Amino acid sequence: MASGIFAVLDDIAALMDDVAVASKLATSKTAGILGDDLAVNAEKATGFLASREIPVLWAITKGSFVNKLIIVPIALLLNAFFPIAIKYILILGGFYLAFEGVEKIIHYFFHREKEGREVIQKDIDQGEIAENAKIKSAITTDFILSVEIVIIALGTVLDQSLPVQILTVSVVAILATVGVYGIVALIVRMDDMGYSLIKKTNDKGIAAKIGHLLVKLLPIIIKSLGVIGTIALLMVSGDIFVHNIDYLHHILPSVPVIIKNFAAAIVGGLLALALVSIGKSLFGKKKTTAAH
Repeated sequence: MASGIFAVLDDIAALMDDVAVASKLATSKTAGILGDDLAVNAEKATGFLASREIPVLWAITKGSFVNKLIIVPIALLLNAFFPIAIKYILILGGFYLAFEGVEKIIHYFFHREKEGREVIQKDIDQGEIAENAKIKSAITTDFILSVEIVIIALGTVLDQSLPVQILTVSVVAILATVGVYGIVALIVRMDDMGYSLIKKTNDKGIAAKIGHLLVKLLPIIIKSLGVIGTIALLMVSGDIFVHNIDYLHHILPSVPVIIKNFAAAIVGGLLALALVSIGKSLFGKKKTTAAH
């Protein structure tokens, strides 16, 4: 009996060792997309009243966990029974990310009517509707990025047993959510930490200077994240297109990959934007006609 228990424990220890090694490899493979995920979600989690930052971020984090709970089992099942579907799901997700990135660029250059602070204030004034819309957008974007994280992680353990695959992908999914949104929480609360340091030190000493630095850095970081997040959306979508569409993968082999990715994302985003605009125009006309 005792020997049987020790044998089971030995098997569990061996499994955990395999999972640890596989998780380390999978995490290193997904490091790039995790960086993009951080930039995109940090940008989406900003622009709220200080009192609403943490509740909004917590709502997005919960949505991210739900995304992972949906994606992980579906990815494992599709990989086992219908692996080709994963490729097309990634491409569709790429179009969504490209659409978001291109839309942000077009809005910045052609539809800016107010300065950034005024836009944020306008969103704040709209209250719960604007907040819920931004949370929904962030969770949707997180879903697409999570799909790629899970697929990349799964791709590193295809030669492993099913338990190792399940545990490795689950570990990476949890680490991705906790790590990304933990860092985002630190970023959005930088100014509060700064004010706290200033208050506790009566605005004297090195700690107070650090506090002032944190307060001054936050708006710079937020603006930078807006740019970085948009670029991240485009680069992730471009990478999806180039790696999953054979024609794009083999075309212009002498062109640097980063340029191919960016160009593919811009074209994909413009196509998606055109389709969405046409759809809105058609359905908008139908609704207007029905109302009359």
